[in-house]
Amino acid sequence: MTGTTGAPDRTGHDPDRIKCVVWDLDGTLWDEIAVETLTDELPVPRPEMLAAIDALAARGVLSSLASRSAPAVLDRMDAVPGLRERFLAPQVSWQDKSESLRRIAKDLGIAVEALVLVDDSPYERAEVEALLPGVRTLDPGEVPALLAAFEDREVTPESRERVRRYRTEETRRAEGERFRGTREEFLRWCEMRLVIGPAVADEIPRALELAARTHRLNSSGLTPDRLRALATADGHELYTARMSDRFGEYGIIGAALVDRTAPGSWSVPLLALSCRVAGRGAAAAFLFWLMERARECDAERFRVTLRPTDANLEMRILLRQAGLRRTEADADAGDDGAILARALHSGDGGGDLPKPPAWLHVSTRKDADA
Repeated sequence: MTGTTGAPDRTGHDPDRIKCVVWDLDGTLWDEIAVETLTDELPVPRPEMLAAIDALAARGVLSSLASRSAPAVLDRMDAVPGLRERFLAPQVSWQDKSESLRRIAKDLGIAVEALVLVDDSPYERAEVEALLPGVRTLDPGEVPALLAAFEDREVTPESRERVRRYRTEETRRAEGERFRGTREEFLRWCEMRLVIGPAVADEIPRALELAARTHRLNSSGLTPDRLRALATADGHELYTARMSDRFGEYGIIGAALVDRTAPGSWSVPLLALSCRVAGRGAAAAFLFWLMERARECDAERFRVTLRPTDANLEMRILLRQAGLRRTEADADAGDDGAILARALHSGDGGGDLPKPPAWLHVSTRKDADA
């Protein structure tokens, strides 16, 4: 992956942290005020803004709307070919922009800090900055600098498919709301499949992307550059997980680096999964598969590097549920990290290994290809 990862580039933007750009309408996407037009026709969108939205989508960055306007404006957008479909989880109402951004983040299943607001109004930008200090706000004139931050970023197949997959996720969510039954019954009905195996060459860029862009389900925050170096080192293996269900493919949603250099031990310096699969058992299934695989390879101990953050509470809970406990300080974990470990065999006090959720079918890649 080219460019500096995990930090702002020369434009001042950190592409690894930007998952969705939220656009204002009046004065931003178009010049006029939509509710003041004399007909039902919408103002003509600015070509440069549509081009920017499309360029971001090609890089895997989502777009949404947050406009303080009449909700009917969103309905009118449906009549403009190719316009409404550019935006996911749009919010067009008279509510505060900060509340709109909270709802967008919740609907998309991403952190609110992963949003960027583009708005021509200094007041609206100030309101968001005051109530959501983790959200970057931009004047429309700053959009070229935002685009420049993504110019040198490597584009993975998952990046190119991200907008389409989030649209599929909207369909899943709608089906879940209509489903008459329990959450577990719905997950069974979805027929989810997780396929895990050693990473092949063309999967490595996506593994690096997961290391850089995931925060909620990321054990250690290992940088992509460090991951790339370790993945090719002797005694190390990189595993990936792909997921699908009756609605379609999720693509590669998980990556794990395994260090087997210590006799009798499997160490995991990084376990990272996409936030799109949170709450569906994929993180637990991936972790449990790794533990079972380690035991099959005669490892006696299983260790995971944990670096606690404000975002990865869900990962910390999962590690504890899997029986991993903090046992020692370790230089490899860094000053703010720890090593969590457990025995893999009953005779060593490990007990039974946890099993994947019943609704999720898990297989190895060689099984899936057979």
